Amino acid sequence: MSDRTQDIELRLLIEAIYLQYSYDFRDYSGSSLKRRIVHAMRQFDCASISELQARIIHDPAAFMQLLQFLTIPVSEMFRDPSYFLALRQEVVPFLRTYPSLKLWVAGCSTGEEVYSLAILLHEEGLLERSIIYATDINPHSLNKAKRGIFPIDNMRLYSENYQRSGGKGSLSDYYTAAYDGALFERFLCANVTFADHSLATDSVFSETQFISCRNVLIYFNKNLQDRAFGLFHESLGHRGFLGLGSKESLDFSAYAGRFEALNRQERVFRKL
Repeated sequence: MSDRTQDIELRLLIEAIYLQYSYDFRDYSGSSLKRRIVHAMRQFDCASISELQARIIHDPAAFMQLLQFLTIPVSEMFRDPSYFLALRQEVVPFLRTYPSLKLWVAGCSTGEEVYSLAILLHEEGLLERSIIYATDINPHSLNKAKRGIFPIDNMRLYSENYQRSGGKGSLSDYYTAAYDGALFERFLCANVTFADHSLATDSVFSETQFISCRNVLIYFNKNLQDRAFGLFHESLGHRGFLGLGSKESLDFSAYAGRFEALNRQERVFRKL
């Protein structure tokens, strides 16, 4: 099969997914999407993208399996510890000035960043007056995030990240180990609202003071990145804060002039 034929099949598949299930991947990065679809073909034992399309269009369960390949539900607690350290040192002092806080973790995946942020807010005395919106398009990932159970084998790395991020205690203070899992304390997500939300198709739902959207935009093309930045700009209140992933930037976007860098190295920005 030629690359051109495969590209045509890929476009038809993405359009079919949108028409059948209302999941919009049409403005995702083509090369990244193609790699994931080709990998999924092997797992589904399909000889072509067209065969995969026929399978998932008639079988919602098969589509949910495919969604796990398309959304890359991979995360890590206190990922890039220096980012969380920058939040503690440079953003928290401003957040303390608000009587109540609303924060949005966009593309929360399986919840590791949500619990990391909740721990940070707890240690800075802000969790009780905070509402955190944790959103994703993958319902399986959201269910995992709600449970707050992560592999016990990951705790050593997560603990190291926590310490390097300026943690004030021990990460083990926040979870109970049972069998092969670490169950995180329920008080951490008492003020968390987990919700289905698509940066490609949905609108703003609340005014926020801080938004973290990390390692999501790298999978979008420029048009969709600009749409997401527009949502963030609209959602953020006066002089609100935006955190991005280490390989993401507002530079050259349609919203480059509407934010200033608070910490450019750690990708922390502030709305102008």
